[in-house]
Amino acid sequence: HGCHPQPWSGRLGAEKKTKNGSKWLKMENGNFFAPVWYRHDDLKEMLDSNKDSLKLEAMKRIVAMIARGKNASDLFPAVVKNVACKNIEVKKLVYVYLVRYAEEQQDLALLSISTFQRGLKDPNQLIRASALRVLSSIRVPIIVPIMMLAIKEAASDMSPYVRKTAAHAIPKLYSLDSDQKDQLIEVIEKLLADKTTLVAGSVVMAFEEVCPERIDLIHKNYRKLCNLLIDVEEWGQVVIINMLTRYARTQFLSPNQNVSAEAASLAKRKPYVMDPDHRLLLRNTKPLLQSRNAAVVMAVAQLYFHLAPKAEVGVIAKALVRLLRSHRSVQYVVLQNVATMSIKRRGMFEPYLKSFYIRSTDPTQIKILKLEVLTNLANETNISTILREFQTYIRSMDKDFVAATIQAIGRCATNIGKVRDTCLNGLVQLLSNRDELVVAESVVVIKKLLQMQPAQHSEIIKHMAKLTDNIQVPMARASILWLIGEYCEHVPKIAPDVLRKMAKSFTNEEDIVKLQVINLAAKLYLTNSKQSKLLTQYVLNLAKYDQNYDIRDRARFIRQLIVPTEKSGALNKYAKKLFLAQKPAPILESSFKDRDHFQLGSLSHLLNAKAVGYQELPDWPDEAPDPSVRNVEVRGAPQGAGCMGGQGGVSSQGLQRASEGSSVNPFSLNPAVTPPPPQPIPSSSIISTSLVTDLEGLTLTDTSLTPAVSVPHALPGMSRDPCPSWGLQVGGSASHTPAPRPRQLLSPAFGAVRTYELLHRMAGEGLSVEYCFSRRPFPGDPHMVAVHIQISNNTDAEVKSLRVSEPKLLSGMRIQEFPEIERLAPGDTANVVMGIDFCDSTQAANFQLCTHTRHFYVSIQPPVGELMAPVFMSENEFKKEQGKLTGMSEITEKLTLPEKCRSDHAIVQQVTSAANVGRVPCGADNEYRFAAKTMTSGSLVLITLEQREGAVAQLTVNSEKMVIGTMLVKDIIQALAQ
Repeated sequence: HGCHPQPWSGRLGAEKKTKNGSKWLKMENGNFFAPVWYRHDDLKEMLDSNKDSLKLEAMKRIVAMIARGKNASDLFPAVVKNVACKNIEVKKLVYVYLVRYAEEQQDLALLSISTFQRGLKDPNQLIRASALRVLSSIRVPIIVPIMMLAIKEAASDMSPYVRKTAAHAIPKLYSLDSDQKDQLIEVIEKLLADKTTLVAGSVVMAFEEVCPERIDLIHKNYRKLCNLLIDVEEWGQVVIINMLTRYARTQFLSPNQNVSAEAASLAKRKPYVMDPDHRLLLRNTKPLLQSRNAAVVMAVAQLYFHLAPKAEVGVIAKALVRLLRSHRSVQYVVLQNVATMSIKRRGMFEPYLKSFYIRSTDPTQIKILKLEVLTNLANETNISTILREFQTYIRSMDKDFVAATIQAIGRCATNIGKVRDTCLNGLVQLLSNRDELVVAESVVVIKKLLQMQPAQHSEIIKHMAKLTDNIQVPMARASILWLIGEYCEHVPKIAPDVLRKMAKSFTNEEDIVKLQVINLAAKLYLTNSKQSKLLTQYVLNLAKYDQNYDIRDRARFIRQLIVPTEKSGALNKYAKKLFLAQKPAPILESSFKDRDHFQLGSLSHLLNAKAVGYQELPDWPDEAPDPSVRNVEVRGAPQGAGCMGGQGGVSSQGLQRASEGSSVNPFSLNPAVTPPPPQPIPSSSIISTSLVTDLEGLTLTDTSLTPAVSVPHALPGMSRDPCPSWGLQVGGSASHTPAPRPRQLLSPAFGAVRTYELLHRMAGEGLSVEYCFSRRPFPGDPHMVAVHIQISNNTDAEVKSLRVSEPKLLSGMRIQEFPEIERLAPGDTANVVMGIDFCDSTQAANFQLCTHTRHFYVSIQPPVGELMAPVFMSENEFKKEQGKLTGMSEITEKLTLPEKCRSDHAIVQQVTSAANVGRVPCGADNEYRFAAKTMTSGSLVLITLEQREGAVAQLTVNSEKMVIGTMLVKDIIQALAQ
């Protein structure tokens, strides 16, 4: 065994031969992390092999290389070819590799994007999740629409693991294109309603990244999140707890309200009663204090500190002390938070005082934080014990720690008056210490303590004056000089002599010392000019030519101020008051005093500075918000009762729901009913059930194929009066193209047009708003979609000045507001029409619905099928236009038609319900054609549905608007499957 062993040495494992005679190494499981000597060329050859076993071997080695930190990016082309491999194990490892390198090799990854899209439909949930993970790792703006579709599809996946991956992809897409925010919020809203613990943490993380301000999305899911919390994975628990902390601060009253002493305010104040939802949060998080994960314990601790009544906060102390036995990095974070808590809640940690004693093995940062906590906990009862500990610490070899201990002694002396003299005497004894840093720090702390009682301690000042010969630390020398200058009247004989010595060494001193020498000279000149006049002039002359401009400026300023001349101004007479004014003693405070305005446990709290992305902890509200917003309506309520569908929660952001009428719906299409022959329509007649049935079953012969018939679909509770905006209109001309046989054609407006909720009566405080797309031209602008809105006043009071305000639209979108409704009486309903140009996009139009007292944020998002208007054309015209829209403009999908959706009538009904399209005549019995054009750009959208053997069918959509085409295919397939 020499220095260079053979690469295919038999001791590594059995050899295997391929057809071309190449030798491959067969590694035993577990040996992938052993040193390797093969070249990447061999791996590429293995990946190009036809044998799955060789591909699997190669992928295991490549993943092992990545795990060891080796660069395997040059293998990307060879690996990405295998993404279509049928072997599930190979495919999994290929996706592991692609997730790692897709961001670096974006151009190559883009070439395989169709394969990733196919992977999204793979039967294996791990492959679907991996495909989405790779797709979201390709950070190229051009594929944003594809990513958005993939995320929306994954959000509805049967597998919670895939839904979790969709939640992880949301922040990636948002960071790539923040304009997608509104669509992403809809996906987040959908995933928040998910009842699986696997998804909860990930979707709350996406919520925090994309729209943390939208707390209205949390209302309906609040109780569910509280109850799921105990079963969510640990990192999900941390995210949810931090989010719920901020949520609770906006929705509940403070449990620690300061009771005012004034009788008037006491009379007005209601007794505090904790909201049951507030109690639910505290109760469900308490067991997590026993979690093995330090971050979870820390998250619960900060929640209790910020939200719990004072009497209950103490439960977190024991859990935090337990964390002090963890790794150093955990100790550091925990002690930072304990230091902040111990300032306001000292009694909480007093029983655990000994847990904060310092061990010799602790690193310096941990020692200093423990000192901070011990100092905060010091009181008259335990100060003697703490000072004895401090005496031991001063003998440590760690100089930074010793300096911090001396400062801690100073703080104890400041805060507890009865031990001030003891501390001062102890610090004076330290002045004879051999270590210069100890002496220097003692001088600085003594200086601060002496400012409290200077007259009683002139002996200490004299003792410190003698130290100027020995101490070389600039801060200590400056402190001594300041003390002598400030209290020169207490040491009248020593002060001039100190100035004389300092004048000798002035040029060699540090800048901070020079400034104090100048100050000392000025103060002595004002109090003892006989002895110090010449010395002062000498020092000022030296300072006049100093290299530092601060010192030169200070010298000029002081000379003009204290030495009277003809030019000196009026300030000269106030020189003594300026220099020898009574100065307040410094307050020695903890550096953690004001840190609690940052949320505990956050990076901002650790750094004591606002970090990027930090969400401020809101202040408690003065009045409790409405608790009913968290009530979830019971699902399965009778139709027409206003119950929400889909998510089990109410939001003011346009949750979509199908029109929920009574059991007799005048606009429902029932293929089982045989229609009677058509009757003449008097212009004054009211729309009836029979009329709609007649029109629905109307068979058009080959002399009249496609009249433009438009029937609006009434909202629940809407009046049936034949008013112009809601009445039936039959118009247009019939085209006379001969057909091979009579065919039943259906007007586009007869699909099951849905109604949507714009504002729920709970969120709207009694005001409910619904809307539908009537599929009629908007007067005055053919590019706008007409949106019919019904506003109901369910309150007991009159609503005034109903209007649209502050529309927030994406570039290119326009909105035509409805006229202001001056008054809406209790129980009344108003119907209005507004126009929106969606710019051929399914992005929501956001705006405020305002009354005279309130503003409600709402949004209208169109289904893709409502962004178009029917076009009537001949069969030849259809084929000609279809020939122009091939390649990337053509999307084809196979589907299986359910048994109830195989008749002509049912197919046409379902397609026209999904999209506002017109029927095109067709010679073939098994083919259906529809045509439309987009409202804004007028781009053609051609739909072909071809029935094949049995229930199999093929759907083709041709449109230059690829995103619209892709979404339309999905919507039509969904409609046909119902």
